Amino acid sequence: MADKISGFDITRSGEEYLIAFETEGGPRLELSASYEQLDLIAEAIDAQLDGDEEDALGVDAEED
Repeated sequence: MADKISGFDITRSGEEYLIAFETEGGPRLELSASYEQLDLIAEAIDAQLDGDEEDALGVDAEED
């Protein structure tokens, strides 16, 4: 089973960014990424959340 995220932060370090995830009862995970990689991650998150928005908000897709 995957660990749940309990917190995260993103900081710039020179030309790259450091992404740190805190997990519930687990170790801190640190990753480095370029601006372009973070941009792709942000786009993928937006696309996923846009697709799940109606389900998450309990909205009926056929109501207008």
